[in-house]
Amino acid sequence: MSHVRSTVKAIVLHEGKVLLNRCRDARNGDYDSLPGGGQEQYETMADAVRRECLEETGYTVEPVRFAALMEEICLDPFIRETYPQYAHKMLHIFVCRLVSTERIAPTETDDLQIAVEWVPLEEVPKLNLLPVQVKERFSELTEGDRPLYLGSVYLEYNHG
Repeated sequence: MSHVRSTVKAIVLHEGKVLLNRCRDARNGDYDSLPGGGQEQYETMADAVRRECLEETGYTVEPVRFAALMEEICLDPFIRETYPQYAHKMLHIFVCRLVSTERIAPTETDDLQIAVEWVPLEEVPKLNLLPVQVKERFSELTEGDRPLYLGSVYLEYNHG
């Protein structure tokens, strides 16, 4: 059975900052990742963005526009064998706005997630932000008005 996981990622902007998940794993060390995760069956992408951000960060967000599409295929035999549903992902990236500054406790963080942080936009180029394609084209993603295709990449190891 083939698995291609539909995922959503959120670029949440508020007052000159972006909301990121701080993550850590043995292969990538400390890195930052956009909040988001898998779209559930019969769930719209907009609803998945709202749910995933609330679960992982505790913040309520609203998608503003579709920003990018990218594909990741993990080459790690362990991931392919043990977690085939995570080995091939389509990432649908949305620019979002913060609905309220009120925050609840996150209910379902990623396994590799160690913190949630608001990072000034000018700091993004200095971060270990994954996927690297998001970091490299971050200003286009946040300031542009047309969706981007960030390509298809093969990864030695997955990231959060």
